[in-house]
Amino acid sequence: MSTLNNRSLSIGYQLHQYKIKKVLSAGGFSYVYLASDEHHNTVAIKEFLPSALALRTEGDKVVVPTVEASGSFRHGLKCFFEEGRALANINHKNIVRVVNFFRANETVYMVMQYERGKSLQEYILSNNEPVSENFVRRVFTELLNGLREVHTQKLLHLDIKPANIYIRLDGSPVLLDFGSARQTLTDAIAKLPPSYTPGFASPEQYADRKLLGPWSDIYSIGATMYSCLTRATPQAANERTKNDTLVPAEKLGKAIYSENLLKIIDSCLMLDHLKRPQSIYALQKSLQHDLPPLPPANEKKSGIMNRIINILQKEL
Repeated sequence: MSTLNNRSLSIGYQLHQYKIKKVLSAGGFSYVYLASDEHHNTVAIKEFLPSALALRTEGDKVVVPTVEASGSFRHGLKCFFEEGRALANINHKNIVRVVNFFRANETVYMVMQYERGKSLQEYILSNNEPVSENFVRRVFTELLNGLREVHTQKLLHLDIKPANIYIRLDGSPVLLDFGSARQTLTDAIAKLPPSYTPGFASPEQYADRKLLGPWSDIYSIGATMYSCLTRATPQAANERTKNDTLVPAEKLGKAIYSENLLKIIDSCLMLDHLKRPQSIYALQKSLQHDLPPLPPANEKKSGIMNRIINILQKEL
């Protein structure tokens, strides 16, 4: 009998027309690989492998260890496949592009365009002071264009955080890693174990997942903007429901951001989901308040944009 191993595909493994080059990340639901196709194009490949339900045997096969887990694993495969198909229909510059989707090794794989740049998390940590208000308004207003399209496809991201937002070399944002995405806008509560990032996950992701909605992603957006202000992870929502020690942005950032932006951040971080903005459109409209107009296309990039690009180009 084969020994069960929770391990990645091996480097150099030929997966259909793609050769695995390295492991980019490993999470509770999936592995993400850097790979190249037969034309030497670089792509990112996400493999569905929920560690609580399935493990890999020798020979790179994925198996379900128990009969009880088999049903949940099949349900997860179906959701992952449907989500991949839905994401493949989204052609938006602020959402990672899905270019292929296929079955192999008794699981499914999502092939995505590989984005060059640095994560918002890296950008935040590369600064010794809070991210500027102009940067926050511009980046999140643009990012919300993409997230609005995701919600239109009846999907929720459910893992928005600085590490999952990439800033391209031109300064534009792209939302990555839909490994926790769920079709919860129409589907029943997912049968898979919940996956979330403490500090950025909404209260309903810890408790009653039937309450999940656009407002859940909006909480994560608020937590990410709060992180731009504090350069730290906010208090986890499950801890806040017991003893809320999170200092409101309006109090913390008085001399840093405008009152309008601070109120927006605090409204997104309300523990009661009904008190948050209820749609991406509503949040976007608030963020665009006081946003300086974009310069003409032929105008030289502003000093702040040049600084952003300089930071992103370091060590690339």
